[in-house]
Amino acid sequence: MRSSNPIFSRWGAARDAGSTDAYTQRPVGAQVGGRPADDYAANPYAFGADIARRTAGTAVTMDDVIVRTGTTLGTVALTAVLSWLLLPVDEANLGRSYGIAVGAAVVAFVLSLVQSFKRTPSPALILGYAAFEGVFLGVLSSTVSAHVAPGVVVQAVLGTFAVSAGVLVAYRMHWIRVTRRFTGFVAAAATGFVLLLVADLLFSAFGAGNGLGFHSGGLGILFGVIGVLLGAAFLAMDFKQVEDAVTYGAPREEAWLAAFGLTLTLVWIYLEVLRVLTIFNSDN
Repeated sequence: MRSSNPIFSRWGAARDAGSTDAYTQRPVGAQVGGRPADDYAANPYAFGADIARRTAGTAVTMDDVIVRTGTTLGTVALTAVLSWLLLPVDEANLGRSYGIAVGAAVVAFVLSLVQSFKRTPSPALILGYAAFEGVFLGVLSSTVSAHVAPGVVVQAVLGTFAVSAGVLVAYRMHWIRVTRRFTGFVAAAATGFVLLLVADLLFSAFGAGNGLGFHSGGLGILFGVIGVLLGAAFLAMDFKQVEDAVTYGAPREEAWLAAFGLTLTLVWIYLEVLRVLTIFNSDN
């Protein structure tokens, strides 16, 4: 099962073509921890290699993931705050700040693509992505707070924490099961969502000023809520991939990939929550 998050695709890239599960060497359809074995992603590492890594102390641990994720998210937060303070969005500096923000967004996107297609994680690329993404988020948040809906940024941050905590609780309580069917559904829904975003941008760029209507009103709020739900689904998939990596002894360097994937998802959730709250506040 491949994750729809590209950086985790290596963890779910290879299911044994025969009749056994690549993680457990059990027949497909057997039970693993009370769940069907084929509900789990396949382990791309050689069977038994996890034991050697654990013995050598080189297998990834949950502490590794937490530290790397904290470092990556901390970089996003730090550069976001600095850009908020150092790149004012008043009339005199608006054009320059917007230009820097757009440039930072493009660089962050390119770095994320480069890392996604690399065979091994690069902390420099991941932290570079986080830094440039933070610059974009800082200017965007400052603009929304100053010109659209004061105070909405704090609400969006709290909303992101609330969604993340809710997904974590639901995942740990097994209210959400990340199965192959779940992953396929989320991937299909996300594809449709992104295609609608692209269509909206094209309509906006070529004459229809409001695009498909996703920027205001009830339709905009509904579209944003769908985006938040998709982000929550991605987060559950990220939790599952991290759990599998720790359980089956992935190399320690994979903690950086986990941090990268979690950061991408949390940024998605923040932007969608910000969209919903901005539309709601501007319409009232």
